[in-house]
Amino acid sequence: MWLFNAVPKEAIKQRYGFEVTDAWLTRLQRASVRFNNGGSGSFVSADGLVLTNHHVAADTLQKLSSAGQDYVREGFLAKTRAEELKAPDLELNVLESIEDVTSHVNDVIATGMSPAEERDARQQRIAAIERASLDTTGLRSDVVTLYGGAQYHVYRYRRYTDVRLVFAPDFDIAFFGGDPDNFTYPRFDLDMALVRVYEDGQPARVKDYLKWSSHGAEDGDLVFVSGHPGSTQRLDTVADLEYQRDVALPYRLAYLEGLHRVCVAYGARGAEQQRQAGEVRLGVENSLKALRGRLAGLKDDRLMARKGREEHALRQRLTQDGTLRAKYGDPWAAIARSRRSLAAFRNELVLLEEGDAFSSYLVELAHTLVRLAAEDQKVDAERLPEFTSARRESLELDLYSPAPIYAEFEKARLAWSLGVMRATLGANHPILEKVLGRQSPDARAAELVDGTKLAAVAVRKELAGRGPAAIERSTDPMIMLARAIDPDARSVRTRYEREIESVERLAYANIARAHFDVMGDDRYPDATFTLRLSYGAVKGYQENGRAIQPFTTFAGLFARADEHGHRPPYRLPERWLSRRGAIDGSVPLNVVTTNDIIGGNSGSPVVDTRGELVGLVFDGNIHSLVGDFVYDDTLNRTVSVDVRAMRYALAHVYNATGLIEELDAR
Repeated sequence: MWLFNAVPKEAIKQRYGFEVTDAWLTRLQRASVRFNNGGSGSFVSADGLVLTNHHVAADTLQKLSSAGQDYVREGFLAKTRAEELKAPDLELNVLESIEDVTSHVNDVIATGMSPAEERDARQQRIAAIERASLDTTGLRSDVVTLYGGAQYHVYRYRRYTDVRLVFAPDFDIAFFGGDPDNFTYPRFDLDMALVRVYEDGQPARVKDYLKWSSHGAEDGDLVFVSGHPGSTQRLDTVADLEYQRDVALPYRLAYLEGLHRVCVAYGARGAEQQRQAGEVRLGVENSLKALRGRLAGLKDDRLMARKGREEHALRQRLTQDGTLRAKYGDPWAAIARSRRSLAAFRNELVLLEEGDAFSSYLVELAHTLVRLAAEDQKVDAERLPEFTSARRESLELDLYSPAPIYAEFEKARLAWSLGVMRATLGANHPILEKVLGRQSPDARAAELVDGTKLAAVAVRKELAGRGPAAIERSTDPMIMLARAIDPDARSVRTRYEREIESVERLAYANIARAHFDVMGDDRYPDATFTLRLSYGAVKGYQENGRAIQPFTTFAGLFARADEHGHRPPYRLPERWLSRRGAIDGSVPLNVVTTNDIIGGNSGSPVVDTRGELVGLVFDGNIHSLVGDFVYDDTLNRTVSVDVRAMRYALAHVYNATGLIEELDAR
């Protein structure tokens, strides 16, 4: 997951004999796309066509669907550009440039500042840098923290907000094998989708896009993944990992298991309720499997011993070198103390500020409106980062989304999460009186959802436009709830920022700088949902004494369906079954490579040395689940859809001749 401005060109050349040029990198960078709701993609035509996964596009598919038209399940194909469907709130970003602003961020730090004072000073400087960059370039400008605070880079993006759905396959082929096969291999999924970006009502003209390889990749080929990995914790201290193992992950798993039960129960009410809850349920199931794998990794003594040895080696060097010890102190001890002190208010933090007590889109909207009114009264440098002018357009895209809101599903989720809050904090906690009064979670949720008018976009716009006075006078129950809890939520956030975040930011920055001093810059920073490059090879692996081949095929897909009697989640769509005799079973469907990826890389292009697209990342194998903490290419594999399968399916199953012609255009 190398930064695009720090690609190890010489190491790649020595290992694979391929010279990565600046021109090759620039073209790949500008062909790579970030889906701002989480995920990656790439331009694949000069007319703004973007390739990603079905599961990345599923949020848009769900929002475009209705009781009579389920695009998630049934798929979609626009036969003409006039039939392409506009996404209600999707933003795509394309990275234009990266600038190292570390010295500019840090030159506000004065001797004698406390960690909290340093944090505040840096945050104000970051807001100023982002605002100045936006004003100068017109591009979305995000200052990204790298190596825990040892470096700061500003990433500038071109934004696209007119995004239209072009193609998605049926759910049963996109997610064939369902949750049982998720994070496993062999796989047999056509997890792809196509959208198009528009500018001024016309398809965007794109100079840099990826041509689809006509022959794909072969076993042993060097391949690259260009995408936006979300987050990793590979630089975390042992104390931090122990906190994840003993506190954070068990809590999150229990929370998601409860939310999953809510989704299943709601879906059992009927087909329409199942559709409404479907996207949330699938996301929860994916998270549960991923988090269980991470927890199992942290409970593995071998993994923890490895992390302990790495940490001990660096700490020992600092202990032995008086200059380094004086320069950096003992940041590991500072992080250990910080993690212990978080226990005093962690419940309030995750429930109130992080929103676990309010599993509701309507509450989220009310929370945003209340904070927006307050933050707009401040100068940019003093605002919460998510409310600065540099982030305003993206915030409003979400706030004014016309996506449907399902009242009964809102009630079910909100009632459950209010119950979680009561059970976690205890019935006598002061915040319970503000939130529930004397009502049960079910009754309070019904009162809030039935009484609010925030489902209407016009109401949200009017409230936001009329400013703080309108928010203060509002009798909308959701706004009243958000007003009531905001002081407590802000208070616990401030405490976290001053007592935990500021201490750990300084400590992790010092650990990174110490590593640079002792061992050099031999590793990339943890993932930050910014563009990264990973290099690897098409390669199978050994699992439990069995050789896992790198490719699966259409023949294997049908055999897998037969093996399970074509019962869900191994049921194939009728259009596939009816063409079974005509489909070429030898066409490669999925492929594994040794590229290092993580969540957020879904939808990333896999390219060969010619810069042509040979695959589409959609998953990792079971051994990738510890990739948050360590990477080992012995077993960890990236799972992708082979370009040959995508082309074949478009041509021979979906009869998308117009898309094939566009993809083949040179």
